[in-house]
This record gives sequence, structure tokens and C-alpha cells, in this order.
Amino acid sequence: MTTIESHKVATDSGVGVSAQRPDAIPKVTGEFAFSSDLSSQNMLWGRTLRSPHSSARIRNIDYSEALAISGVHAILTATDVPGKNLFGLEHPDQPVLADDIVRYAGEPIAIVAAEHPEIAAKAIGAINVDFEILTPLVDSEIAITAEPIHPEGNVIRHLVIDYGDPNASGELIVEGTYEVGMQDQAFMGTESGMAVPSLDGSVDLFISTQWLHSDRNQIIEALNLSEDMVRLTLAGVGGAFGGREDVSMHVHLCMLALHTGRPVKMVYDRNESFLGHVHRHPAKIWYRHHANRDGRIIKVEGKIILDGGAYASTTSAVLANACCFSTGPYNVANAQIEGWGVRTNNPPCGAMRGFGNVQTCFAIEAQMDKVATALNVDPIELRLRNALKTGDKIITGQTITGAAPVKEVITSLAGHPMPEPAEDNLLARPGGTGRTSDQKHIKRGIGFAVSIKNLMFAEGFDDSSEALCRVNDGAVAIHTACVEVGQGFVTLVQQIAEEVLGISDVEIIPADTSIGSAGSTSASRQTWMSGGAVLKACEAVVKNLTEQIEREEGVRYQNIDGTLVSEDGATTIPIGEALRGRSLEEKVVHHHAPTFPLDEKGQGNAHVSFAFAAHRAVVDVDQELGLVRVIEIATSQDVGRILNPLQAVGQIEGGIAQGLGLAVLEELIMKDGVIQNANFTDYLLPTALDTPPIEIASLIEEPEPGAPFGAKGIGEPPTISSTPAIVAAIRDATGLDLRRVPVRPEDIALE
Repeated sequence: MTTIESHKVATDSGVGVSAQRPDAIPKVTGEFAFSSDLSSQNMLWGRTLRSPHSSARIRNIDYSEALAISGVHAILTATDVPGKNLFGLEHPDQPVLADDIVRYAGEPIAIVAAEHPEIAAKAIGAINVDFEILTPLVDSEIAITAEPIHPEGNVIRHLVIDYGDPNASGELIVEGTYEVGMQDQAFMGTESGMAVPSLDGSVDLFISTQWLHSDRNQIIEALNLSEDMVRLTLAGVGGAFGGREDVSMHVHLCMLALHTGRPVKMVYDRNESFLGHVHRHPAKIWYRHHANRDGRIIKVEGKIILDGGAYASTTSAVLANACCFSTGPYNVANAQIEGWGVRTNNPPCGAMRGFGNVQTCFAIEAQMDKVATALNVDPIELRLRNALKTGDKIITGQTITGAAPVKEVITSLAGHPMPEPAEDNLLARPGGTGRTSDQKHIKRGIGFAVSIKNLMFAEGFDDSSEALCRVNDGAVAIHTACVEVGQGFVTLVQQIAEEVLGISDVEIIPADTSIGSAGSTSASRQTWMSGGAVLKACEAVVKNLTEQIEREEGVRYQNIDGTLVSEDGATTIPIGEALRGRSLEEKVVHHHAPTFPLDEKGQGNAHVSFAFAAHRAVVDVDQELGLVRVIEIATSQDVGRILNPLQAVGQIEGGIAQGLGLAVLEELIMKDGVIQNANFTDYLLPTALDTPPIEIASLIEEPEPGAPFGAKGIGEPPTISSTPAIVAAIRDATGLDLRRVPVRPEDIALE
């Protein structure tokens, strides 16, 4: 069987150094084992039959012809689910396999195990399902009051934030309606995994995921097994961005493996991947901003509707983020916000990088530009006048107690040099050489946007991460269930261990469920939570070491910058040297400060910490052809403390690329709830040619209280405000009131 290898590196790479990832070269050279590379002797291949309809009743499933195909070992339906035929990230509301109703196009109906993937595909094609096609509910606004499509109703969550004086008003009132299309995480490595059964009825699942323990908790309910009977090990992940936080093939693999008694592997193709995971919530947003003539925002009113698709996933939490930060990184004394997260017969939507903040930031920043125009005030100056700072309250009534360098990210970016004027270069024009623009038709635009993002889970979730540190004769092994999805935790672990223990020989034990939960690799939380757990585990080893030496020598020692110094100062021992010849082991569970659910008025200390970013986009637009070329994106970001400069830059560049995608390229096109472009030909991802130079004007380092080394999560903020900055630049170039993303050519082309 293919094994999951540990990562072992030995480099001089303490905290603050641009350390190279141990998996970097294997990934580049093709030697890294992704989950799709898994194999085992006697292995079968799994395949899923999915509904082609967005709403239908299942009258009958006939798989007799399929089961008769040579090489087919099992065909399972809803009646074969051993336990509860339900799963769900926040609460179980989604069938493992559809029993009587399908609620979205792509919903699993049956699963097959066969000797070869082509045989499995043939069997899927031979299954006959008799459907009664129903009229789908696909409009999120109508869904609020429409007949329920789910036993739990259409409204997943209705949230009201009532802050300050509802009768407050400003001298100027600006309204706007906005829409955000459905974006996909579009990770390169599709969903894949392998389940291996044991003779005692237990099963091992090797899977690409973001949250091993949450997956296991959902699996055991569906399989009717105890925790110790289902073991999960992380397989190589080819990107995630929130799309692997929900269960996909997990239960299906285990069911087939346990039924057949043989290992079963599944690999989704690209089309199926679009159907097999959640997407970013499409949004409809209305805002009314009240401002005074001095440029102060007095009140914000808003209505936010998020389309959660057929099942709940993380809609409740995404809606909370969208509403809590619906006034942006600005000090607003009065706000009345109402939000709905609803079920429709569209594909399920859930976690994606930015998690609710992306949708509202697009609308907020458009509103801020409108206010600035109406007041004849510079847009940057308007933002500075209203910028949050430490000690201010957000609209949930929570006081910002940590670092909040909002003015600093704005001013540092505003002062950054602009790119050179456009050159008469065919390759640099909108459309390139394929659809050459005429230089005289090209107009340049500049846009600015600022964002706020909460870090970690919220609203009372008991967030924690467990880590084990084992030292044996100068070699260190670290074990957590933290999932490495490409964010660089494998490097951070090594850096923390070297910083605290003074040892560069660090082994990272593969993440699995044999250790306590690390939570999800999402919400900008793993540096704080799992990094904090590793830090505390290493510090516990040092404490244990110090106590041992004190007992042996009868002298007290103090840890001073990685060196044990005796009370009299006569003896100094580097910690790394003191650990040689000793075996020590410590396991620690790390928690952050508690949070609390929002009350009926949307008030409460629901969040742990906040991060801020600003983006400036420069675009060239040929309005005659409807073409846009992003010339440059510059950014300043609040980072707490940078633990690995190289990885920080990589996270920022990747997030900006996703923001660019949502601004002008990426959208899942729907027709009656059915995805029309479930492939990378028609779903337009930014390429290297679309991605402009990214300028980092400043990384603001103000250590965050309570965070390990003062560091903040870096990966999400770049995605949030890069989109509205690009659209603002297009507005500046065209003069058009663009209220929807992505901006399509027909939205800007002259008639």
C-alpha cells in the first residue's frame, strides 16, 4: 500500500527567517504523493451516480443491469447506509445518498465499486433512475418566503444587527444594490482518497481534507461505528481554500470498503469536482449609507441575502461574518443590518477564502466611493476619517483590544509609487495580441479598497488544537492533526521547534486522528491555534528539561534566549545541547480566549481578533471591446508579526489572484440550478498572463496580544479587498456604476 510519509528537514530556519518548505521540491519535481496517488493491493475503484436534475423525486432505482457487469463488486444506495443517512458540517441536514428527493444537480444517488475505473463508469451509466422532475427554487430572494424545499425550511439563519440609534440620519444618503456571483475554490487537485477495511469491521480512510476530526465525527454517525473504528490519515492535498472543509466522498469510500472487504479508491474528474464540493455563496446586497458633510459615516442600513444552495454547510457562520463586518473597517456609530442565509435548489455553498467578508466588502467599498464622490472628497481621505483603531467598537458592540493599524495600511499604500504610464506594447494591451486594442481607445483607472477580517472561529465555538512534542537524543518529532493544504504549516512547525528547542532536526508526523483535533485549516486560525499548540508543547519540553537538570544538579536554572543559565551565572547550556541524550515528551491542548454567540440584536463579543488590508488596483480598459487588463495591484497588510517572510508573500500573492478572478473572470454559470461551465475551459481562472505585478507597499508588524509570537493569519485578507479595488479601478476608467462581480465584457462595452 502507498504510505503517507513524514516530513523531515534540517535547516537553519527559526522564526522570522524565509525558510523553504520541505515539500516544495517534491511538489515541483512530481515526487510528492497527493491523495490521487494512493494505491493498495487488491484495490477497487469507486464511482458516484449523481442527479442531473436540481429538483426531482426518485420513483425507482434499477441497478440490476449495472450489477451484472463483469468486474462490478457493489452498488449501494440510501437503503445501504448503516447509520444515519445525514451529514453536515454545522448540523446534519444533507443525505449521504439521496433517498426520495434530490435537491440539487449533482446530488449523490448511488455508489459503485468495480475492478477498474472504466468498469465503474460503465456501471454508473447502466443504472436507471426514474425521476419525477419538479420545479426548482433557484432565486435566493424568493426562497425567504417560498414553500420549503427542505424539512428544516428554506431559511438557514436570519440575523439582525441593531446597533446604536435607529433614528440617526446623516446630511447625505447614498443607496446601492449589489450582486456577487458564485465562485469556485478551483483547487488543482480534485477530491480523492482511499478507504482500507480491517477484519474487525473498522476502516482506515486516507483523504485530502481540511478537518480530519470533523470528518470522522460525521462518518461514524453515518456508518454507526465508534470513534476508534474509523481512523483518518491526511493524504497529500492539492489545494483547498474552503472547498475541502465539508465531507464529499468520505462516507461513500468507507461504505464501499466495508461492504466489499477490499480497499476502495475514488478520484473525481474535474467536472465531478465542481459538483462534489461547496462554492462561495452568491450574494444580493442592499446598502444605505448616511454621512455628514465632514465625511463621517453616521449610519449604515443593509440587507444581505446569501444563497446557501440545497444544504446548510457553513451558511450560518458565513452569514454571521457578512453581517458582523457589513460596515467594513470603519467606525460606524449606528447600524441596522438584516441578513438571510437560505436554501435553494442551487448547488450547496459553504466555506471559501474570505468567508462572508468578500461579498460585503465589495458592496461596502463601492458605497464608500459613492459617498466620496457625492461629498467631493478624496476616497482615501474618506476612509482615513472613518478608519477603525484599537479601542473602537465594531457594530456587534465588541471592542477591538488588539492591534488595528487601519490608518497605517491605508497611508502606506497611498504613498506607494504608481506604475509607469502605459507603453504602446501589443502584449500589454487589454486582450493582448489575440484581440488587439487600439491604444487611443484605452483608458486607465485607479481603484482603492480596504477590508477587515476576523481571525479564527467565532460565536462561542470551543476552538482548540492539540500538539505533541517528542525529543529523543537531540531529534524532535512533532505531531498534530493540523492539515497542510499548501499554507506552509509544515515549515512553521519546524521554525517554532527550532526557535524554542534550538534543534533543526525536526520530523513532522503525518496528521491523523490518533491525536486530538487541530480544528479546520481555515478561518486564518492555524498559525494561532496549531502554531500555538506546537509552541506550548515545545515550551513544556523545555520546562521538563529544566526541572530534570535542577533535580540532578541541585541548582536552579533560567531560560534566557534559548540558553539555560544557572542561578549563579556560572553554568550556561544551550537548550539544544542540553537535550542530547535525553528522551522527553509533552502533549498540550491550546485554546484561545473565549467568544460568545450573538444575541437577538446581533450584539456580543463573538470574535477573537481582526486583521486589516488595503489594495490599490491600476487597470487599462478598452471600452469598445469590453476588455480589461489589470496593470498592477499594490497592497499593505496588517500581519501582526511575520514568521516566514517568503511564505507571507506567497499567501498574499495567491489571495490577490483569487480576488482578481472574482473581479473579472470567475463565475459558475447556473441555469435552473444546473452548472453550465463545470470545467476549466469555460470556468475562467486567472493565468500567469492575467495576473499583474503585485507590489507589497508595506507589511505592518504590530504584534497581536495573545497570538503565538504576535502573528496574525495572512492568507484571507488579500482575497477580500483586492476584488473591490479592481472593480473600483474599472469604474474609474469607464465612469460606469458597476454593481456586480465578476464584471463581464458586456457590462462595460459601448453599445
